[in-house]
Amino acid sequence: MIEVVSKERCINCDICVRVCPTNVFDAVPDGPPVIARQQDCQTCFMCELYCPVDALFVAPEADESVLLDEAQLLGKGLLGSYRAVVGWGEGRVAGASKDRSFVVLAPSPPRVESAPEQRPSAAPRSRERTS
Repeated sequence: MIEVVSKERCINCDICVRVCPTNVFDAVPDGPPVIARQQDCQTCFMCELYCPVDALFVAPEADESVLLDEAQLLGKGLLGSYRAVVGWGEGRVAGASKDRSFVVLAPSPPRVESAPEQRPSAAPRSRERTS
């Protein structure tokens, strides 16, 4: 569930307001958006992923608020932490580049079978009987 919009880090771009599928945020003119409908948060992490300055924290607990404040999150390095883990943002390595599951899931390359060996054909037999 969305817990924090950092007033220190937020650049008032309102990207989080636009990407939220459940309209959790309200835009504020010349200020950071406010979490207006926290109970509607689906914990999809879209706002945290798209925040260009890691100003948001979405707690993985989807059913209840965990009441963390910005100072706690900063101290633990948690603001924007989901975004960092998946590798979104300048200078980060995409999480997909570390995922090796495709090696297990990838189909084997097709087998190329050689053409069957060509045998010389036998001369046709004559149907005439010789006595």
